[in-house]
Amino acid sequence: MRLDAVGLEVMAHAFASIAEEMGLVLVHSALSPNIRERRDASAALFGADGEMIAQAAHIPVHLGALADAVAAVHHLDPSPEPGELFLLNDPYAGGSHLPDLTLVGAIDIDGQIGGYSVVRAHHSDIGGMAAGSMPAGARELFQEGLVIPPTRFTPDLEQLLLANVRTPAMRRGDLAAQRAAVERGADGLRTLARRHGWNALREAARELLDYAERRTKAILGRLELSEASARDWLEGDGVIEDDLEIRVTIRIRDGVFYADFTGTSGAAPGNVNCPIAVTRSAVLFVVRTLLPDDVPMNGGVSRAIAVTAPAGCLVAARPPSAVAAGNVETSQRIADTVFRALASGACQVPAQGQGTMNNLTFGEGGWTYYETIGGGQGASHAADGPSGVHVGMSNTRNTPIEVLEIEHPLRVRTYALRRGSGGKGRWTGGEGVVREFEALAPMEATLLTERRRHGPAGAAGGLDGAPGSNLLNGAPLPSKTTLRLASGDVLRIETPGGGGWGKGEER
Repeated sequence: MRLDAVGLEVMAHAFASIAEEMGLVLVHSALSPNIRERRDASAALFGADGEMIAQAAHIPVHLGALADAVAAVHHLDPSPEPGELFLLNDPYAGGSHLPDLTLVGAIDIDGQIGGYSVVRAHHSDIGGMAAGSMPAGARELFQEGLVIPPTRFTPDLEQLLLANVRTPAMRRGDLAAQRAAVERGADGLRTLARRHGWNALREAARELLDYAERRTKAILGRLELSEASARDWLEGDGVIEDDLEIRVTIRIRDGVFYADFTGTSGAAPGNVNCPIAVTRSAVLFVVRTLLPDDVPMNGGVSRAIAVTAPAGCLVAARPPSAVAAGNVETSQRIADTVFRALASGACQVPAQGQGTMNNLTFGEGGWTYYETIGGGQGASHAADGPSGVHVGMSNTRNTPIEVLEIEHPLRVRTYALRRGSGGKGRWTGGEGVVREFEALAPMEATLLTERRRHGPAGAAGGLDGAPGSNLLNGAPLPSKTTLRLASGDVLRIETPGGGGWGKGEER
């Protein structure tokens, strides 16, 4: 069927509602606070050819890389059986970092594969050398947890996985929630197929992809940027303290957004290395912010993006480089650097936000806990930056204090905005957050954080946001570290503020 503008809008919402419903099934069924409360999970619907038809409004670092998961399943078996289910987390075969377990379900429509329902969720432990599977200073992937290449999901595989984690009962429950979400996606697509006919539905999906591509290229074409470059830095990797450079050159030609990372630092000894799929997802996030809300987010947008990087460098890692922090921290810095390049090319983009997820993991014995903490967003040309929010490649919630204290031996002593941390300017950057934890029992803790030396940059003459800090009983801690906490120890996290926009006297 040939859809008019109204028909395209209706079908875009119909497909997206399936992905949103998958996400709701997952968070309402999950056992762990990380998925149930923080919603550290994402869902999307793909066509039989592996292109994304629709996604839920979930986590950019997940969603932009999910196409690689479907491609990895196709590489394992180009013709899977309808109804089959696959599990993976290998960052070099469709995954992002090891705690993110991805389920890919081949949707059965009349005995043929009608598409794929895909769910990625961050599990708060997948084995490895530290509780929570986010160890600071890991030097190779195998130290970070159990590596699962694309594999058919069977009871035997689940048993193997549960034998290698610290919290098997919770992992079993979260995996069951993911399976239910994948099945809900399949049910939703089958319902649409019964209503509209399968051939008409496939044609609608193709038209939506082509429409998103046309709109994206048309909008990017109006920006036409011959060349703009920028660089930014990661503050060490948990093994070395030296800054690690990320460099990007942006060109926009014929409506295609080219991002070249030549000049970026080589592979780091620690775990800030980033698979190329995650790098592409960070560039995709930036491009999405340049588009109006009415452009459907699907594989058509990705067609307008081309990302290149030297093989084996910091943002195009090769095995067995460790990548746990690459997914959560390097992805943020990649997005920051691309925005910085656009700003230098006279594109009107906001000042830098906090540029970190402030990853914090606790664990001991049979329990683990993981969360990320919000901070300041950068100000724009027309508004102050929001305060205390997850920015950039993250889009999660916080964990309610009541849930955290009921389920784990921790007490939250302070949770407040960090007043004065936003960069001043015509428009002020958002405020960071102060979150203070008291250990009520001995435990291990890991921090993977950034922007502790270099505050988020202001834009158009605005001042930088304040850097963050990590403190144990008042003494400074490195940005990336694994440490022991005794009962009574207090860990204080002060997250960065956002950069300001414009010179202050103009306001």
